[in-house]
Amino acid sequence: MTYINSMMERDVFNTLRHWLTSKGFTYRSLFWVTGILAFVISPIADNLTTALILCAVIMTVASDRPGFIVPCSINIVVAANSGGAFSPFGDITTLMVWQKGVVPFTEFGVLFLPSLVNYLVPAFIMQFAVPIGRPQKQVVQESTIQQGGMEIVLLFLLTIITAIAFHHLLAIPPVYGMLLGLAYLKLYGFWLRTHSSDWTHKTENPPGTSDDPLDFDVFAQIAHAEWDTLFFFYGVIMSVGGLTFIGYMELLSVFMYQDLGTTQANILVGVLSAFVDNIPVMFSVLAMEPEMSQAQWLLVTLSAGVGGSMLSIGSAAGVALMGQTRGIYTFLSHLKWTPVIALGFVCSIALHMWLHDLQL
Repeated sequence: MTYINSMMERDVFNTLRHWLTSKGFTYRSLFWVTGILAFVISPIADNLTTALILCAVIMTVASDRPGFIVPCSINIVVAANSGGAFSPFGDITTLMVWQKGVVPFTEFGVLFLPSLVNYLVPAFIMQFAVPIGRPQKQVVQESTIQQGGMEIVLLFLLTIITAIAFHHLLAIPPVYGMLLGLAYLKLYGFWLRTHSSDWTHKTENPPGTSDDPLDFDVFAQIAHAEWDTLFFFYGVIMSVGGLTFIGYMELLSVFMYQDLGTTQANILVGVLSAFVDNIPVMFSVLAMEPEMSQAQWLLVTLSAGVGGSMLSIGSAAGVALMGQTRGIYTFLSHLKWTPVIALGFVCSIALHMWLHDLQL
């Protein structure tokens, strides 16, 4: 969250937004470009931030065309959730599974094809609902990446590499690699502040302008983190921990993974995540600690990650976009496309089961 906030403060995402809005894409081209970018960016950044950035793009170029905003918003939500499902850094659910140690980091890549299918199937169908034509040219204030922006992007990638290397090579929990990555950012932020006079001289801008690195404060970026979301995670963990302590999670585990069957239970997790956020659902599964193969752990990771796309309330990305589109993209407008999204969900699950020879 701190790195994403820092990149936003350095106008990395505003520059991407300006580039997209200045290219003069058609409605259908913009539908595919924003969807593909959501699928590509979300495995590295979180799916919520990815969805918000790309929704800002479509609202800028076509806020007066609900017929475009609705399918494009749904497409972004599905793409962001699908992209986050095959990367431990793309979604909290995959991060929890990785940190639990039930699936090695290198094995998440096998979810790429099912995740891609989960995105492409509904996107191919929804594209026919996108209006024909080109949005009117919008006047968007030009934005360039501020000093240090690209360096912060590189440090963010280095942080991910550090966390992976610590866990894979040294058996050190990923959290220590992430905290070391935060130290990278703090040290670089200090360097920016102490070298502000040199950069100001080079750019011939007075101190205090947006190009002055003295404006960058890493502690302000930490303060702007989604603390409400973090407290929600804390509450979920405490609640599920209490249910585990008094024995309810064991009873639920017996019902789901013995009475229903492992594969059926893991698919049911995806359906439940459409009604309840996937984070408490996945944490509940981890608290049950069912004995199952790695292919089944990958199945429940995929199911929980992409299942939330079936309803707008099933993922943080969908909830956030309902707020950002100001009543255009709503629960009911998303619900009309739920059968199409469910088709993508079924296809992705079927592909994963075929690849790993799993039976219902």
